[in-house]
Amino acid sequence: MAPRGPGRVSVLLPTYNERDNLPLVVWLLVRTFGDSGIDFEIIIIDDGSPDGTQEVAQQLEKIYGSDKILFVFPSGTAYIHGMKYATGNFIVIMDADLSHHPKFIPEFIRKQKEGNFDIVSGTRYKGNGGVYGWDLKRKLISRGANFLTQVLLRPGASDLTGSFRLYRKEVLQKLMEKCVSKGYVFQMEMVVRARQLGFTIGEVPISFVDRVYGESKLGGNEIVSFLKGLLTLFATT
Repeated sequence: MAPRGPGRVSVLLPTYNERDNLPLVVWLLVRTFGDSGIDFEIIIIDDGSPDGTQEVAQQLEKIYGSDKILFVFPSGTAYIHGMKYATGNFIVIMDADLSHHPKFIPEFIRKQKEGNFDIVSGTRYKGNGGVYGWDLKRKLISRGANFLTQVLLRPGASDLTGSFRLYRKEVLQKLMEKCVSKGYVFQMEMVVRARQLGFTIGEVPISFVDRVYGESKLGGNEIVSFLKGLLTLFATT
């Protein structure tokens, strides 16, 4: 059994064209961990952004120190690459576009300690969780995708397509070895595989806020690939 509660938390922060958002999300993370007294590191994994995100990441590393902020170039999947550098026994995965507020991370950690969970997932669909800044179409797509997933896969978690989660490091490593999906389906497969392998999942209601700067990556191609991935998971799990 892994030790109860996190000793050090590693945040994996994949970025693409997040020059405007990155300084603020890093500042919020540093402040949140500082206020909570939690030891941390932030690993920024940039996928070749042409907008200057990499230069911003390098500046942040200088400002906060490389023991707290580490900027790396990915080779292959960002999460797998970022994990090679992670020294924490727990890993937070989140978006860098300010849709995930770091203030929920201490709640994730409290929840993990409370139930000794392997994974704590942020949920928009339980308790006082919610989505802000989306139009009706986007909300319907998200709700519909989640409903379809619940019906077909019965995963035992309320938000399958969200990407704001806390994992035990060794659990995340095992799941990465099993998962084959990419994009939006990847987050869903992580939960389904976790249930298959007998890992425990806790949930914390979160507020999801649509990105302030930059463009959403959700388009028709992503919806088609989501449906294909869902059917593949249904057929193989």
